[in-house]
Amino acid sequence: MDNNQFKILLVDDEPDVLEFLSYNLKKEGYAVYKAKNGRVGLELAVQEKPQLIILDVMMPEMDGIETCREIKQIPGLKDSLVVFLTARGEDYSQIAGFDAGADDYITKPIKPKVLTSRVKALLRRYKSAQEESVIHTLPEMIIDREKYVIFKDGKEITLPKKEFELLLLLTSRPNKVFSRDEIFARVWGNDVIVGDRTIDVHVRKIREKIGIENIKTIKGVGYKYES
Repeated sequence: MDNNQFKILLVDDEPDVLEFLSYNLKKEGYAVYKAKNGRVGLELAVQEKPQLIILDVMMPEMDGIETCREIKQIPGLKDSLVVFLTARGEDYSQIAGFDAGADDYITKPIKPKVLTSRVKALLRRYKSAQEESVIHTLPEMIIDREKYVIFKDGKEITLPKKEFELLLLLTSRPNKVFSRDEIFARVWGNDVIVGDRTIDVHVRKIREKIGIENIKTIKGVGYKYES
């Protein structure tokens, strides 16, 4: 993934901290979302499904520990990395954070270069985990990359190789629009000559076999998998 394909959610009740983090991460090309407390952060997380969530530990209403616990209970956010941003050095806060499901800690104040370096390392970890994951879980179905099968409503569905690879590509980035050229390059390869209607036929077959309406046609552009 390029940086501009990564979403980062920042949750902190201090406007200055939010602005500092947002400014430096946007400079690196990340899509950045901000929330001033845990409740708003939780709503944004569900809506945007960020790859990385940076949470302040000490916040009014709903602190970072509680917010993290809530995030980890939501199936659509199970792969999101959660990192605590804290000025506290006590072992208790770290233990409580890891017990809640936190993936790492960043201690503030933090220098811009250190911040971006840590974020890059975390997102590399996220990307690596996604690529290694054999089971791809979606609200509508489960995709087993290794066995080339789909499980939906308790039934096992097998697709031909290209249909499976097309579905896997579209579901790898829900709500992202894949252009027809990108789909051809990623599924068939640039050296393979196929007809203009090839993608359309494969999408139609996938819809029929799995019984889903999530694959949307974007006229004049390509397709996306709508979550």
